[in-house]
Amino acid sequence: MEIRQETIGDAVVLIPVARVDSATAKAFEAQVLAAVNTGAPRIVVDFSALDYISSAGLRVVLVGAKMTRAPRRFVLCAMKPHIREVFDVSGFARILTITPDRAAALVA
Repeated sequence: MEIRQETIGDAVVLIPVARVDSATAKAFEAQVLAAVNTGAPRIVVDFSALDYISSAGLRVVLVGAKMTRAPRRFVLCAMKPHIREVFDVSGFARILTITPDRAAALVA
């Protein structure tokens, strides 16, 4: 699994590529926790390159969001419709900040 990382202004942007499943969730979690531990005011997870996320991946997202304390922000963005559906069905869309694109996430 590839996870690209960019810094845009005061935000750390993570871009998981292809799949986050039980085989790749540990690597994804390491990247998410490293980003959270930078102390950046915003952590953005850009799902534009993601094709599949399992419950293991959802758990990583939830851990990252819980570890990001206010006033810092943990924002998800650019989900393909089938990825967004996973977040809607799981109920995560109600408790996490999800924006349609990266530009919106960077100002959220």
